[in-house]
Amino acid sequence: MTELADRPLGEARNNTARNTAVRNTATRNPAVRTPAASSTPAGTPAPVVDVAALGELLLGKWADTRRVSRALAGRPELHKTEGLTHTEHRKRAFGQLKILVDNGAVHRAFPVSVGGADEHGGNVAGFQELVIADPSLQIKAGVQWGLFGSAVNHLGTKEHHEKWLPGIMSLDIPGCFAMTETGHGSDVASIATTATYDPATEEFVVHTPFRAAWKDYIGNAAVDGLAAVVFAQLVTQGVNHGVHAFYMDLRDPGTKEFLPGIGGEDDGVKGGLNGIDNGRLHFTHVRIPRTHLLNRYGSVDADGSYSSPIASPGRRFFTMLGTLVQGRVSLDGAAVTASKLALKTAIQYATERRQFNASSQTDEEVLLDYQRHQRRLFTRLATTYAAGFASEQLLQKFDDVFSGRTDTDEDRQDLETLAAALKPLSTWHALDTLQECREACGGAGFLIENRFASLRADLDVYATFEGDNTVLLQLVAKRLLADYAKEFRSVNFGVLARYVVGQATGAAIHRTGLRGVAQFMADSGSVQKAAIAIKDEASQRALLTDRVQTMVAEVGSALKGANKLPQQQGAALFNSHQNELIEAAQAHAELLQWEAFTEALGKVTDPGTRKVLTWLRDLFGLSLIEENLSWYLMNGRLSMQRARTVGEYINRLLVKIRPHALDLVDAFGFGPEHLRAEIATGAERVRQDEAREYFRQQRASGDAPVDEKILLARTGRGTSTRDIKERGA
Repeated sequence: MTELADRPLGEARNNTARNTAVRNTATRNPAVRTPAASSTPAGTPAPVVDVAALGELLLGKWADTRRVSRALAGRPELHKTEGLTHTEHRKRAFGQLKILVDNGAVHRAFPVSVGGADEHGGNVAGFQELVIADPSLQIKAGVQWGLFGSAVNHLGTKEHHEKWLPGIMSLDIPGCFAMTETGHGSDVASIATTATYDPATEEFVVHTPFRAAWKDYIGNAAVDGLAAVVFAQLVTQGVNHGVHAFYMDLRDPGTKEFLPGIGGEDDGVKGGLNGIDNGRLHFTHVRIPRTHLLNRYGSVDADGSYSSPIASPGRRFFTMLGTLVQGRVSLDGAAVTASKLALKTAIQYATERRQFNASSQTDEEVLLDYQRHQRRLFTRLATTYAAGFASEQLLQKFDDVFSGRTDTDEDRQDLETLAAALKPLSTWHALDTLQECREACGGAGFLIENRFASLRADLDVYATFEGDNTVLLQLVAKRLLADYAKEFRSVNFGVLARYVVGQATGAAIHRTGLRGVAQFMADSGSVQKAAIAIKDEASQRALLTDRVQTMVAEVGSALKGANKLPQQQGAALFNSHQNELIEAAQAHAELLQWEAFTEALGKVTDPGTRKVLTWLRDLFGLSLIEENLSWYLMNGRLSMQRARTVGEYINRLLVKIRPHALDLVDAFGFGPEHLRAEIATGAERVRQDEAREYFRQQRASGDAPVDEKILLARTGRGTSTRDIKERGA
């Protein structure tokens, strides 16, 4: 299939028209090269991607909502204006919130009783698209409606809804989500701000007892916030009932000055997201009414008696925090969207930009024809597809729970674990993809006009807010260990004995290399057979699953009985295996992404699209195996011969995917108003074509100077000016 560099950006194409156009392009411009030969057997039609159908698949369940939000994100008045001071950017972002309100973009998740639609999944799907316009706008909207408003909605009662949600939805009450403290970030249970009940006045007294207890990094706190949901330790009748949420007015609506007892500071300029006025808050014996406790999960009567529908303090705490999982779900999808933006720009540019004439005396190579360039971009493209399909599953799980369709305690725990597994991978991947795409576009990628550097700066903090990624993976690991332990909690001795024998046998096979020998015999020394065994879907699943199960089992075995040790010894034992735990959790999350990709393949009916997506899924799976090849070798899961074929087959997949690269990123559905990158406009193709035509005409005219190296090769003599004159050259 011919190189597709001449296709205009954003051109509407159906497959027949596109293929005809490509053939015509090749006819009128012989210099357009065919990429490395496809492995499609001779006489077999090359697969063709149905871009429109693939685009629908990627939009997912809430396709219409995403289209509406994406159209809104394409409007210039919502776009980030580069070069503004942080003060100017903040004012612009706050004004943009009002545009969202006017366009009904913020009401979906709130109750019908106050003008919402109770559409939880659709709300998050629409929110994720706002990163296209400006990440500061997305996160500032998230603070106002996804955190502040969501806390009132999910932790409050009907009385609270009627009192505050209309003002929150209309932006009459700009607010803050005051959970994080300077001294405690991810460890929410240990925050030090207190809310002590005074039965004499039926008020809570909110207080920050020392500097480390100040609320910090709080969006809307520096300038715009008039109110906040403040998280504090609830103390009544001398008992600390743990962290609860309280509604608190912060500023006078007229003067915007802090109310008595409340103070704060501006966090100032940050590494990104400077459209958000992050700041610090502190409270000195501030009194708020008893009814300002958001009491869905814990109430205090007038006399100070505490009651809760959840008896366990630990379960109550995690249930309250679980209602706020929306933030992690939102960031997961937004990070995937940012990765798609970067890859569309970088791959578009790589089909047009030419560098070095390795295979031609006259034409330079298109960047995307270089194997290393394909490795840089296609592996990340495969991961982005996997992360996108997994994100859609997470969003559907979120909607099922919050709509009440499947809202059991187990469902909520599964949702929390899934969000904690996927958010770290997608946010880290976005940062890696933005950086690699920036480098793949050279100096042009470093220009702010092409957005890589700006987006990466804005998304940097995604890795540490709404839960630090490493801490979240530790939560996942603990759940994996709990599930592992549960498998053996009620089994009889015979079952457990058989499992131990099985593990011992397995260990003997792996560690003595018998499995490697068996693989070598099965492959019969044939590299082709070894490659087929690895590329098989069942083999990929087995390898990825086995790694997770083995890692969890090994750590679980090492930690057996840790809960019976003295606290200090138990903590030390756990800490000595923390790294293995987190690696196991990451391997688990990667397996979830691979499974989501594989499940999505089952929804594809077009044969050509299915074949190309299968290659992309295989690229994702084999890249994971290649990345962890040392583990598979050290643990005897792969023979040395089979391991050698992993990289070779990846390289063959790159060749297969190359003709379809533009189709795969075109399916993301971004137009110029979304990309807003100069190098993705086709301008590079125009420049390259102009240069090629210039040199073509120069060669045809006969006036082109003789290249010294060519002359030397012809004559084998000196190449001084005198030598050339003597030869009449």
